[in-house]
Amino acid sequence: MGGEAALEEALSATVRRTGASAGGVYLLPAAEPMLSLAAVCGMPAIAVAPWWRVAVSAAGPLSEAVREDRLVWVGRQEDLARLYPNAAAGLPYRFAMAFAPLHGVRQWGALALLWTASHPPSLTRRERGHILSSARRITRVLDESPVPWTVPQQPRAVSLRRPVLDAAQTGLAADDLLQRLPVGTVSLDLEGRITYLNPAAARLLGRTPERLLGTLPWQAVPWLDNPVHEDHYRAAVFTREPVAYTALRPPDVWLDFQLYPSDSGISALVHPHHERHPESPPPRVIAPSGTASENAATGRIHQLTHLAAALSQTVTMADVVHVVADQIVPAFGAQGLIVSAVDAGRLKITGHRGYDPRTIARLDGLPLDTELTPAGQVLQSGVPAFFAEPGEMTHAYPNAPALSGKQAWAFLPLLVSDRRVGCCVLSYDEPHPFSASDRAVLVSLGGLIAQAMDRARLYDAKHDLAHGLQQTLLPVTLPDIPRLAVAARYLPATHGLDIGGDFYDLIRLGDTSVAAVIGDVQGHSITAAALMGQVRTAVHATAGAQPGEVLARTNRVLLDLATDLFVSCLYVHIDLAERRLHVASAGHPPPLLRTPSPSPHTRVLEVDPGPLLGIDTGVEAVYPVTTAPLPAGALLALYTDGLVESPDTDITQSIAAVAHHLTTGGNRSLDDLADSLLDHALPQHTHTDDIALLLLHLR
Repeated sequence: MGGEAALEEALSATVRRTGASAGGVYLLPAAEPMLSLAAVCGMPAIAVAPWWRVAVSAAGPLSEAVREDRLVWVGRQEDLARLYPNAAAGLPYRFAMAFAPLHGVRQWGALALLWTASHPPSLTRRERGHILSSARRITRVLDESPVPWTVPQQPRAVSLRRPVLDAAQTGLAADDLLQRLPVGTVSLDLEGRITYLNPAAARLLGRTPERLLGTLPWQAVPWLDNPVHEDHYRAAVFTREPVAYTALRPPDVWLDFQLYPSDSGISALVHPHHERHPESPPPRVIAPSGTASENAATGRIHQLTHLAAALSQTVTMADVVHVVADQIVPAFGAQGLIVSAVDAGRLKITGHRGYDPRTIARLDGLPLDTELTPAGQVLQSGVPAFFAEPGEMTHAYPNAPALSGKQAWAFLPLLVSDRRVGCCVLSYDEPHPFSASDRAVLVSLGGLIAQAMDRARLYDAKHDLAHGLQQTLLPVTLPDIPRLAVAARYLPATHGLDIGGDFYDLIRLGDTSVAAVIGDVQGHSITAAALMGQVRTAVHATAGAQPGEVLARTNRVLLDLATDLFVSCLYVHIDLAERRLHVASAGHPPPLLRTPSPSPHTRVLEVDPGPLLGIDTGVEAVYPVTTAPLPAGALLALYTDGLVESPDTDITQSIAAVAHHLTTGGNRSLDDLADSLLDHALPQHTHTDDIALLLLHLR
């Protein structure tokens, strides 16, 4: 059996064995982080068209199953909305889902299974076993294929392949029955195509049976060519629940449609809507529509909703570009993307896909009034431009087609309240007509991208400001002290700004002495970071004096600043010649001292602390000094409370755990030991506080 046939057989058997109503296999190309639906069973491929391609980075259960290499179960629509709101926005149906990774000789993709809403909200152990064993079976098929797997342009529809009973006589009798009924009866397969209809149905739909058999009703009957009809069909396929609605057959005939789905297809009843009372409110009008090219499919509407939700979750400009490139470009069948932002009167390219870097270099930084491409004119006028083939582009911009070799383009201005944010260009490798609905959806999408870009640019500007401030306030490098190895780490807690009030420093005092300082300013803000810089300056100005005097003078500086923030600080004077430590503390966690091999042991240096810096007690603050030996080969660890403090853990136990980790650190390099301390602390504590760490090893 060939590879594709074996995969289809395995998928069909999986749907039957698990009791699912439908299933699909998503494949992950080795060179692209995009899951593509290769085969679908139990429903038509058109019903899942909005989800043919899903980015591995997308926020949804399918992507999560692949990223985390585990089975993901979503038992109810409420669970989907709670856990994956972006995915729920594009799947407004009641059903249960399971996603299992297909991981063999490599990560192949995922198996997706669908059950009706009647399935209990949780999986039984037996069902879980069936799903996982089926995923392994499909993985083996992928592993053992004699030819490389390629992702098809459109997923293959797979039959459930149930046993067929010989019921010819019964079938003839049933056909006679349906032929005599005045009510229209239509049978649709899981592809949505008409496989049977009686004369009454043909008469009500206004077409001969020969013109309807084997066709999709919304393509064969012009007045059914409305997204609402297709959406009702999709709802019946997904939920396996009956769907009823009323539609207007032009010019004035109301028809009732009742859809009854099963695992093999849909049975539909069609009859005139005689029951409507003259005084009752009219039924929901499903108006007749034009050609298919002039109507956006409902799947596209759900897809646009999903993309809008994805854009709402973006934070940085890089996030926006990734969402547009990974989800929007494939959704509209484009092969190229350029996202430009207005910067000092020029269009600065912030992201691109599907273009040669040399082309991007020529296009990057074009002035807004450029006549080389339509981007500047589109942004100035605020009116999008669509070019279905190179001739249309050449007529207005003769040099533009040769720049990229593309064959069709959509230029979307990115505007926010009449402010020009940038321009988004979707391009195609082949000529591509843009219908009225395509243009409408793309224009709406341009507005969503503009809003996301505007938020992202503001965030990036704040982040750059905060990051620059933080880097300015912390030491760029620490001095090289003979006989003393040093490693430092800083990890802010504030999400987004990456800025905090923790600090460390190492100050050379002479040929044989050095001061090590670590502190923690209250809060996680730019104000806290600015105060941290003032504290560092004050400590530097008095370094070299007795440790208690250094803290006392720094405290007076903070009192003069009249700040509302308090600071904990630990100042250590290290005498390298005498191998002694002189320590003063302003309410800071005590240092840890590891004695050298052959019997290393880490102990807490008990330091008598003084008051926090910045507290006005009405009297001169006193900071006692503790002296301790520093043997050759010893290691001194200074840290802030973010390393050891957690709401659900006793701080004494946390400090003891860090001490034990230092003791067992063995002969690791100082940098490796610093990284391992952070790795040890973060899984145990919710990272709600900044962390500063300074390790000093006397060689």
